[in-house]
Amino acid sequence: MPQRPHTAEETDLAMMRRALLAAEEAAGRGEVPVGAVVARGERVLAVAANERESTGDPTAHAELLAIREAASSLGGWRLSGCTLYATLEPCPMCAGAAHAARLSRLVYAASDPKAGYAGTLHDVPGDPRLNHTIAVHRGLLEREAADLLRSFFKDRRRRPAKPQ
Repeated sequence: MPQRPHTAEETDLAMMRRALLAAEEAAGRGEVPVGAVVARGERVLAVAANERESTGDPTAHAELLAIREAASSLGGWRLSGCTLYATLEPCPMCAGAAHAARLSRLVYAASDPKAGYAGTLHDVPGDPRLNHTIAVHRGLLEREAADLLRSFFKDRRRRPAKPQ
């Protein structure tokens, strides 16, 4: 019996759950728990998590790594028709990368009141002055993503400081 196609909502939930799994894995490595997935419909092109601590690279954000991997997978920089799923609202750099990649959609879980550039502090995806806008869906599995971040930072504050 052929499997019925997923609805857009089911696909979004499945992709965000995969991004949350990547975020959980990042937390286990001592990275800020942010995960990202780039997909074209139900096809996953890339999954990534923050790697700033392990690489020492300030640009190694989950979204940027996923965008790079998806572009490599498709053999070009234009990711039109693709969706970026992120567990945290993209920062200025990642929102800019999503714009530069010509992503069609952005779905994120938790808003970022200190660095969010997809609707909180600024709205790069929806800025009509830019040559491309991105449809945004906010708050998908927000509680799960926010709880993961809160737990990570609460645990980090509890640890004794490392001697210098």
